[in-house]
Amino acid sequence: LQKGGSLTAGEIVLRIEPTTFELTLNQSQAGLEASKSSLRQLEVERESTRRSLDIARKNLEVGEAELERVKKIFERKLVAQSAVDAEEQRVLALRQQLQDIQGKLAAFESRMAATSAQIEQSQSQVSQSEDTLGRTEVVLPFDARIGAVLVEEGEFVTAGSELFEALGVEAVEINAELPTSRLRPLIAGAIERQGDVPVSAASMQKMLTTLELEARVRLVGDPTGAALWSGRLTRISEAVDPTRDTIGLLVRVEDPYSGIIPGRKPPLVKGMFTEVEFVAPEREVLVIPRKALHQGRVYVIDEQNRLDIRPVELAFRQGEMVVLADEQPALTVGERIIVSDVIPVMPGLLLKPVDSTAEESLARHSVDPDDRTELVPELEPDSGQ
Repeated sequence: LQKGGSLTAGEIVLRIEPTTFELTLNQSQAGLEASKSSLRQLEVERESTRRSLDIARKNLEVGEAELERVKKIFERKLVAQSAVDAEEQRVLALRQQLQDIQGKLAAFESRMAATSAQIEQSQSQVSQSEDTLGRTEVVLPFDARIGAVLVEEGEFVTAGSELFEALGVEAVEINAELPTSRLRPLIAGAIERQGDVPVSAASMQKMLTTLELEARVRLVGDPTGAALWSGRLTRISEAVDPTRDTIGLLVRVEDPYSGIIPGRKPPLVKGMFTEVEFVAPEREVLVIPRKALHQGRVYVIDEQNRLDIRPVELAFRQGEMVVLADEQPALTVGERIIVSDVIPVMPGLLLKPVDSTAEESLARHSVDPDDRTELVPELEPDSGQ
């Protein structure tokens, strides 16, 4: 067993000296057989006692009949009183014998119950000893690579000791720390589909499947860009990091050893520094440049080139772009908005739009200006105003 080795499922990687555990198992098995033998002996004795009880009852019946016969003879003055007394003593002795046998027979129930309990205890000890003996061989339950090896051959180990580290090769998990302010924009689509239905702890996992998030995993500092893996979100951490105000998103990457390119794409293994990019399904939203926002308002150029001031509600910010809430949209697709300052700010002010690179800025942020809003970077008041 060596660090870095690759082993398949079912291989025996370690053996612990089994002699002590074999002796314990033998002792447990011997105790079990002794208890079973005691139970069989009690069953034989109980059957013998039952037969003795039948005989004692018959003897008592005979003795009582003889006593009645002697009493009748005594009434005719044919025998002495001593004969009657002797027969009565004999009947009393037979009754005592019958009671003793009945008591002995009744005691068998408790004795056999105690022996049966001892058998169950012995069986548990045997099962435990067999389980312990079975643990003297450590078998890999999955294909794995060996990490740290913490024991040497012949070393004494105690129960609970850590022996080695085995890392599965089927999949790896990455804890991606995401700022809490970025979580809601990421899952906005799922929130809309969920509606106002409350989410419980039991339904949280089901909701994760509706997020349809794509996770792209990259190596930090990879100059080639070839070290790229696709993953999926499996769980969300139960707590927020109070220091960094982040929440953990657990991403699972299947088959991290596939597609290896020597010198360019290594296998994804424990300890690598990675960055995770989450991509949510596309949504139809209104997006404007951040500089088009003026203290919660947007300056709009109407069809007569006059200034229209409209308050807007923001959904979230992302880089230099702002996404507007669509509950009550203040803008419509195709309207022209101003991305520079206007002095003075007066509703109805006549404006003269001036071309600039606003549409290029919007295009750099992957937003089609034809499907969103037209940006007018510079505006000049009409000389007559």
